[in-house]
Amino acid sequence: MQTPTHCPKCQSENIYEDGNLWVCPECSHEWNAQDAAPAETEDAPGVQVIKDANGNVLQDGDTVTVIKDLKIKGSSSVVKVGTKVKNIRLTDAGDGHDISCKIDGFGAMNLKSEYVKKV
Repeated sequence: MQTPTHCPKCQSENIYEDGNLWVCPECSHEWNAQDAAPAETEDAPGVQVIKDANGNVLQDGDTVTVIKDLKIKGSSSVVKVGTKVKNIRLTDAGDGHDISCKIDGFGAMNLKSEYVKKV
């Protein structure tokens, strides 16, 4: 097991071990040294990386294609497989819908990244 020397969130040196977790008293961040260490060094701390169904990293302004028929809640309409969605915006809605977009014929809606692939 690696012994961390800094908090991955605020880079504070004042950290301590509490059972299986490491705790930072300055920002109240708790993490497991085995699980968090490789993930935090890969990307900047606190930055969420959103990937499509194939594992490609998505960015604002990308064009994606829907890979599954998606029923629209409260309507009998369906977004068909192969529908192209241009100029997506990445959001953190908290409910799994991390893409905000406008689809021709349907209007503005939120999609889950697991149902799209990058073009």
